[in-house]
Amino acid sequence: MAGSRLEKFGTVFTRVRDLMRAGVIKEKDKPIWYDVYAAYPPKRNPLYVKPFSKTLPKTEDKVPEIFYREDVIRSKFYNTYGTGPRTFDLSRSNFVSTCQRFVEKYNELQSTGDFEEDALFEETSKALLAEGLLLRRKGSPTVAAEHRNPVLGMKLTDMLAEKQQTNSAADETTSTLREQTETEIQTIDHKPS
Repeated sequence: MAGSRLEKFGTVFTRVRDLMRAGVIKEKDKPIWYDVYAAYPPKRNPLYVKPFSKTLPKTEDKVPEIFYREDVIRSKFYNTYGTGPRTFDLSRSNFVSTCQRFVEKYNELQSTGDFEEDALFEETSKALLAEGLLLRRKGSPTVAAEHRNPVLGMKLTDMLAEKQQTNSAADETTSTLREQTETEIQTIDHKPS
């Protein structure tokens, strides 16, 4: 009981008393309140009683989902383009995200009534492109294929074969140079002085 830290096993007084009996707490280190509590104990011991909680049947909250027209546009934007080319800069109070610019342009084009509802999304992206905002679809390459470095297209096996060819060519030139130097050294050694 002395090692227990839970209040439901005895009271603070009984735990301190037991620690003093065991010699863990010395007589000179006992708490100030200990003698007062021993002289005037409470009429009822303070015991831990688990609070009674009545279990109510679970009721589901019937909160209706609230969707605005802009939420549908934003959802379609994020599914098509992701988060856009720029990160959110929340340090600036006047920052407008790419998605918000898209929604504003979408509403502007919708208010003119020139476009069908189905083509309005594509027309909005074209209008933003005309304003200088480039939107990349998810999964599309960020660099055009014709501008890529040809080394990136090589396979690892091709690169290894090429490296081995250059190493073998270097070994051949090294061995021929070694043979030439050996023959020159032999001819120098055999010359009469």
